[in-house]
Amino acid sequence: MLSLFHETAFKCSELITKHYSTSFSLGIKTLDKSLHHSIYAIYGFVRYADEIVDTFHDFDKADLLKRFKKDTYQAISEKISLNPILHSFQLTVNKYQIKHELIEAFLKSMEMDLEDQTYDSSLYNEYIYGSAEVVGLMCLQVFCQGNEKEYEILEKPAKSLGAAFQKVNFLRDMKSDYLERGRVYFPKVNFDSFDAQAKQNIEADIQKDFDDAYKNGILKLPKTSRLGVYLAYVYYLKLFEKIKKISPEKVLKQRIRVNNASKFVLLVQTYFKQKLNYI
Repeated sequence: MLSLFHETAFKCSELITKHYSTSFSLGIKTLDKSLHHSIYAIYGFVRYADEIVDTFHDFDKADLLKRFKKDTYQAISEKISLNPILHSFQLTVNKYQIKHELIEAFLKSMEMDLEDQTYDSSLYNEYIYGSAEVVGLMCLQVFCQGNEKEYEILEKPAKSLGAAFQKVNFLRDMKSDYLERGRVYFPKVNFDSFDAQAKQNIEADIQKDFDDAYKNGILKLPKTSRLGVYLAYVYYLKLFEKIKKISPEKVLKQRIRVNNASKFVLLVQTYFKQKLNYI
């Protein structure tokens, strides 16, 4: 009955994804069904690690993360874990030969969040890579299913898309990141003097990432994954457009979001674009 244990572990990762992210849940649903388990497993893994550093304030977060890291590598090595999230993740890592350096970079970025940081350009780029770009690369290894040539072609735009998503998150969450966690990720940006010019500079950088991801990556993805990735791109682009329209003062006071009704409309529009071969 080992297959039942595997299936249950993947279901746990799916449950976490659906509870934490409407956008990614809908995006995953539009992937080819053969990819669902593995992408849920990756999301469940990164979500749990992120929860440790962002949420468990009444516990020793450094120790929890250290144990989580140890358990992760033990699960991958032994190909078994009684933690269903880590078990589904190790199944995915071992099946698709996900590079361990991607996992290491991700966990290092989580460790960076344990301490207050003043981010210069170098540290900012390192954090973006570890917290977001490598997650996109893990998913890309699943999408390419062992095709190394395809992976190499799509690697840079996959990193651009992950970076765009994370930078939009930083803008969206500036208030909570600063007030609750003491973080401002953008280099040379002071929360107390965040102005229109600083906002425009950040937005221009994000737009470059979005453009590279779309032109050089999304349109070249395998059909099994193109629609799902495009849908996530459309969701984040919509959020980005909303953020661009508001003042720096509002960015610092409220969390901008795209409501579920708008997400559904985007889902329908994306579906018909695919049917008409527009993507």
